[in-house]
Amino acid sequence: MAPILLCSVVALAIVIERFWALQQQKINPDFLIGRIRRWHQEDQLNSDRIRALRDHSPLGRVLAAGLSNMELSRELMKESIEETGRHVVLELERFLNTLGTIASITPLLGLLGTVVGMIKVFAVITEQGVGDPAVLSGGISQALTTTAAGLVVAIPALFFYRYFRGRVNELVLDMEQEAIRMVEVIHGERVDLDR
Repeated sequence: MAPILLCSVVALAIVIERFWALQQQKINPDFLIGRIRRWHQEDQLNSDRIRALRDHSPLGRVLAAGLSNMELSRELMKESIEETGRHVVLELERFLNTLGTIASITPLLGLLGTVVGMIKVFAVITEQGVGDPAVLSGGISQALTTTAAGLVVAIPALFFYRYFRGRVNELVLDMEQEAIRMVEVIHGERVDLDR
């Protein structure tokens, strides 16, 4: 039970942290695109503004990578955006593998507890016989409790693992669309950059 309880605490901490970290306005703030458009139109895209943009949010990092290379060709600009985007995706997926691992191993830990409990029950049967049903039922109850505890931890962990994977995919898709729009505006293939 101790490893299952530890897994439950870790899973809960990850879920709370990911809810906090994966908020839309923290990852893809609405106002960045309008701000970039205004700076571009007023010819105010300088290194200080790009640095401030990079430090602002994950979307800002992706867009700043492209803006730092805006004098280069469209393809090179997109390459720099993609490279930075891969690093940003890794940060967005932080702790999700741990959550998925918890979802996978806690039922196995519960099953292990059940097997160990049943071994103890059979050891008692070997020593004392089947004469005392209270001893047998207590051992079986303890064995099944670990399986239930493992499932109680694993089911929500798996649910949140899938939820956060989907959330990261949505955020990444939004970032990709915004980055493409920005590249098109910088290279004169599009006139609007508003959301």
